[in-house]
Amino acid sequence: MNRSKNMMRKFNLQTFAGGTSIARTDAEALIPVQESHEIIQGVVEQSAVLQRGRRLANMTAAQYKMPVLDLLPVAYFVNGEGGSARKKLTTMAWDKKVIYAEEIAVIVPISEAVLDDADYDIWAEVRPRLVEAFGQKIDGAILFGVDKPQTWRDDVVTTASKAGATVALGADLYDSILGESGVIAKVEESSYFVNGHMADITMRAKLRGLKDTTGQPVFKSDMQSGTTYTLDGSPMNFPRNGAFDRSKALMISGDFSQLAYSIRQDITFKLFDQGIIQDPDTGDILYNLMQNDMVALRAVMRLGWEIPNPINAMVPDKTKRCPFAILTGAASVASTASVAVAYLVNDGQVFSEEDDVYTEDQLSHMEVEDLRSLADAKGYIITKEVKAEIIAEFLEQQNEE
Repeated sequence: MNRSKNMMRKFNLQTFAGGTSIARTDAEALIPVQESHEIIQGVVEQSAVLQRGRRLANMTAAQYKMPVLDLLPVAYFVNGEGGSARKKLTTMAWDKKVIYAEEIAVIVPISEAVLDDADYDIWAEVRPRLVEAFGQKIDGAILFGVDKPQTWRDDVVTTASKAGATVALGADLYDSILGESGVIAKVEESSYFVNGHMADITMRAKLRGLKDTTGQPVFKSDMQSGTTYTLDGSPMNFPRNGAFDRSKALMISGDFSQLAYSIRQDITFKLFDQGIIQDPDTGDILYNLMQNDMVALRAVMRLGWEIPNPINAMVPDKTKRCPFAILTGAASVASTASVAVAYLVNDGQVFSEEDDVYTEDQLSHMEVEDLRSLADAKGYIITKEVKAEIIAEFLEQQNEE
């Protein structure tokens, strides 16, 4: 009989002997402290975001204030000599970005009869599922904003989209990723160097099928060796925890040192043999632990994240600067174009969604980020920064079609 079974029987005997509650020592006997450290490492390995991002020192409070450079110093030439040559002054400034610790939790109810009758370690079966659940929730919230807490900033995909750092998958996969207007170039335009990629698992087949002009595979040297998935020297992750949403992005590339996270509380556990468990949506009682002869294991973790994105000399405007860029599929491109059309309709401009030609008046009612999204959807290259010049560049390329 294994150790878990013996401990559970010891727990039952203590209860029958007259104990009215579970003491901390009882719970620690059932769930050794070292398991917590093993689990937190497992979550980091399971979560593509925590594995690739930059971990800061653990938080000591609910908020972590991070100073970020927000104003660069300016140097000047000194013209003239003597009393007329007065040196000018400059300054620097820092902004504070705040990481908010939010809680992730899960409850695992288990029948006492199952624990008594099991000839294997139940905890060993539960542990990988907890790791997977925590990793999926973290990646989904940070990358795509799925169920993200209100205090957390915009997710990575939304941040890149607002900065115009999106590339639609074209006929040439190589150009879409490594070309002058590709995903990597989008990151470099913000003065960052790409050091990693996260992609949907379907991108593996696309990369394996990529061939040069002679018909030779680019990513495979032979049929026997395994494929090394790197792009421009940067490693790739293909998350398999179910969090990656291919409808929003096929690949996310960027400087992942700018994805900073901090852990406020490592995973902690508490074991209950009394109490009720309710449906979080309806409030209906699902289990009454005492009445159903069950125990429930609760796991809790707290963490937060931020994108520092400090100012740099190339792109001082933080609304146009992003350390990440995304590669979208054809479905996402159509969706982007529809969003732009819907924006115009809502602004009082009436024309069909099938209308593929835009007037200067219609474009003038759009925000700059919407103009860039629409241009990306139509395959136009926008190099200007001022709205009027962007519209002129858009119309020029539209007229050439």
